[in-house]
Amino acid sequence: MFSSLHCRNYRLWFFGQTVSQSGTWMQTVAQSALVLFGLHGSALDLGITTGLQFGPVLVLGPVGGLLVDRFDKRKLLLLTQTALIAQALALAVLVASGVANLWMVWLLAFAMGVIYSVDQPARQSFVVEMVGPEDIVNAVGLNNVIFNASRIVGPAIAGVFLVTMGMAWTFALNAASYVAVLAALLAMRASELYRQPPVPGGKGQIREGLHYAWGAWRLRVPLLMMAVVATLAFNYSVILPLFATVFAGGAGTYSAMTTAMGIGALVGALAVASCRRPGYRLLVLVTLVFGAATVVTAAAPSLPLMLALLAPTGAASVVFVATTNYLLQLHTSDAMRGRVMALWSMVSLGFTPIGGPLTGTAAAHLGARWAMALGGVAVLLTAGAAALALRKIGEERGLSGAAEQLATK
Repeated sequence: MFSSLHCRNYRLWFFGQTVSQSGTWMQTVAQSALVLFGLHGSALDLGITTGLQFGPVLVLGPVGGLLVDRFDKRKLLLLTQTALIAQALALAVLVASGVANLWMVWLLAFAMGVIYSVDQPARQSFVVEMVGPEDIVNAVGLNNVIFNASRIVGPAIAGVFLVTMGMAWTFALNAASYVAVLAALLAMRASELYRQPPVPGGKGQIREGLHYAWGAWRLRVPLLMMAVVATLAFNYSVILPLFATVFAGGAGTYSAMTTAMGIGALVGALAVASCRRPGYRLLVLVTLVFGAATVVTAAAPSLPLMLALLAPTGAASVVFVATTNYLLQLHTSDAMRGRVMALWSMVSLGFTPIGGPLTGTAAAHLGARWAMALGGVAVLLTAGAAALALRKIGEERGLSGAAEQLATK
């Protein structure tokens, strides 16, 4: 289950990212609490904040992916982590000085999105350079372990800091957490990286990446599934704070919900890490489970029951994310990896600017329960459409194979 940790470079990355991702989750909780409770914003304001944070990934993702293919990934990550420190410190200073208002939060959320447009595809592509193709499945699973262990630790620490120290210290601690990643990147042995030669410059390389991903069904299907699910069902930074108000709670209740979901997601991530070769059948199955779990969770009549239901929902969601990530990594050439993983970042993060305001608007008019339930229904429909598409592809491949056999006789 932990074979990737035998690699020194990945081991450094694993522990550095665990610290940094915990800080990121702290900031996620603190930022939502700042908008909703500190600045008395509305559900739509929260949706706009989320949209601005991930919107640049949608617009600039292809450019970021090309940069990842053309330049040293480790150096790019050193730059993005330094920029994220500056963004978190700016939030801390604004809150501590008492001058923070909504437009400032929106501006800094947008700045984070610009950084993410390069940082996310660089992170995803760098995994292969650290562990090589043999351990990619395990490394993808362990990356999700990092993400979801941090989802437990980060909100729990955020809850304590928000109550005892205040929002400014929460943002400041996130800024400090990025130092762990910088230290890990600097301590890596460059000679042990599985580096690929950079792609030379040329015209039409962004378009080439788009054609490559769309032309291969093994890439097209998981990307389209992720696009729909991320847009309509992954807006937890919008929906969970609203559920906290449904149960007459505040930042502490929101933190508890995020932690409960993270516990389930951690279990799902460990399951993926121990899986040898996740396939397309598993992808459809886990999408069905995730959709059903989302609908049931939306109807939870009490906070304890909702906390219990968020755990299996989190498990199903992370298995879905990890499976799409692995399938893309497996079927992508090294020369195209940055651009393909940029598309994955675009659909997994960049479509949030569309889904965030949609979820916020649905919650404002229909309530948080209906907004979450509609997302679950969309996931179920996605699973059904994917099953039909994969069946059609299988039939076409079968007919093509039969024709080839006849032609050789």
